[in-house]
Amino acid sequence: MRVVLQRVSQASVSISGEQVGEIGGGLVVLVCFTDGDDEDTLRWIAGKILGLRVFSDEEGKMNLSLEEVGGDVLVISQFTLYGDTRKGRRPSFVHAAPPEVAVPLYERFLGLLSEEAPGRVESGEFGAMMDVALVNAGPVTLVLER
Repeated sequence: MRVVLQRVSQASVSISGEQVGEIGGGLVVLVCFTDGDDEDTLRWIAGKILGLRVFSDEEGKMNLSLEEVGGDVLVISQFTLYGDTRKGRRPSFVHAAPPEVAVPLYERFLGLLSEEAPGRVESGEFGAMMDVALVNAGPVTLVLER
């Protein structure tokens, strides 16, 4: 499982011009699954996302977690995170889990975050062509992998 996490002051996702998700301050989570991902993987990543101290405290230091600031989460499935560009000009996506594996993992991951996140958990639509708009606060961008 690979995640690109961005701290944002606001973000939204639209499909065919219709907004399907929107958050205020919090995290945008771009997520991709691979073979071998399971419940333990999902729980570890979800816990890491909720507990990472990436928000500023009163002294301006990254010392507060999503849980502590009551932030929102916008989750976007993005199979291209496992794109392999080492050979040729067309990325290979052989390490991205196929939809029949990835969809249940995605839905469970959303469920885990929804159960524990302090704010709203919004999402795009798995496999859809989406337009994601965000204001990266900081900027802060991290890659998580397990």
